[in-house]
Amino acid sequence: MQDWTDLKIAVPAERCGDAAAIAGLIAPDGLYIEDYSALEETVLEIAHIDLIDEELLLKDRQTAVIHLYLSPESSPAEPVSFLGCRLEAAGIPFSLTAGNLREEDWATAWKRYYHPLEVSPRLAICPSWEAFSPREGQIVLRLDPGMAFGTGTHETTRLCLELLEAALRPGMSMLDVGCGSGILAIAAKMLGSGETVAVDIDPLAVRVAAENAERNGVSLDLRCGDLAEQVSGTFDVVCANIVADAIIRLAPSLPALMKPSSAFIASGIIAERRADVETALRAAGLCPKEAREDKGWCAVLSSPAGSGA
Repeated sequence: MQDWTDLKIAVPAERCGDAAAIAGLIAPDGLYIEDYSALEETVLEIAHIDLIDEELLLKDRQTAVIHLYLSPESSPAEPVSFLGCRLEAAGIPFSLTAGNLREEDWATAWKRYYHPLEVSPRLAICPSWEAFSPREGQIVLRLDPGMAFGTGTHETTRLCLELLEAALRPGMSMLDVGCGSGILAIAAKMLGSGETVAVDIDPLAVRVAAENAERNGVSLDLRCGDLAEQVSGTFDVVCANIVADAIIRLAPSLPALMKPSSAFIASGIIAERRADVETALRAAGLCPKEAREDKGWCAVLSSPAGSGA
């Protein structure tokens, strides 16, 4: 039997709740949290302090450790990239370890889990190092995400690609907020988009996206910044494959980035947060038109209210 990966996130104890909320977005089997910051206070409610095991008394009270357990068939690369980016964006100091697998090994160890994927008869995603025979007329996007989120294998990315392919028409402009590996922006370009802007808060993701764009012979306007703060102008299609809280924070900025007939595709949403996201979108003047779900993840397509799109 293969071992599961124990992904450990160490954070200051006072930020444990915020970090656990982020980690919970990609932990379908739950979390295990070690937090001994209130050990004495908790134990005093049920026993005398001298009944606490000596080993517990020696535990670090300043640091909490959040454990995520990844199944043997799961690659740690995307969870590690996602957690690192979102914890940094939230201003939470952290360190990540995974059993006996060193962090620097993750950039290559995940490759055995990543294989060609047919998104549709029109589009396939293939690792840059694998051979693939496409169908007649099928576009093949060659991708090496490295430490950046987005291989196409995760439900959030696949759902977003499906909605993007349905919404995009040749020549349309496209904005990808939180581009990760660049997979959505590159797919849009290969499907015929015009001006295509991709932005990510993580400089590593921006670099990886640039490398992948070059690998596929397309040109992207890449920018580094938080959400859409580095972006101006309007776009026919806007995508954000991030997390519910970030989409909610982005929502008020969307009208200024969209045309009356534009489509906004939001993904990275756990099903339980769909209502929260849709409420925020409506408050920003957008109307949810379509939602797709897969294995507890949700993607929502919206357009400006009254557009009739």
